[in-house]
Amino acid sequence: QLQIVESGGGLVQPGGSLRLSCAASGFTLDYYAVTWFRQAPGREREGVSCISVSGRRTHYADAVKGRFTISRDGANNAVYLQMNSLKPDDTAVYYCAAERFSDSDYAFFNPDFYSNWGQGIQVTVSS
Repeated sequence: QLQIVESGGGLVQPGGSLRLSCAASGFTLDYYAVTWFRQAPGREREGVSCISVSGRRTHYADAVKGRFTISRDGANNAVYLQMNSLKPDDTAVYYCAAERFSDSDYAFFNPDFYSNWGQGIQVTVSS
């Protein structure tokens, strides 16, 4: 059974940092493209960052460029999202999604392309 579990969320002050983890069981995450999405109350789910299987392609939403970094950890079957200089607008439930695509350089911000999802984790940025 494929399972994805997010961890590392919580409450942080503006300007602070968090590292979200996306851990997989039942499959090898290295063979899947991974995208972090987030959804704030009253807003649509949006792509935050994605990484291809090859690792050659990463992409960031304009709102997080220069502050967030996505990376893979094959040894621990995980993908991380390092979030620095957090802002109140980053407050949302963050989701990790994984999918196998035909090209190892593919990774997308369209949630409809992903069939494997974690349950989501809350990130709250507030003083």
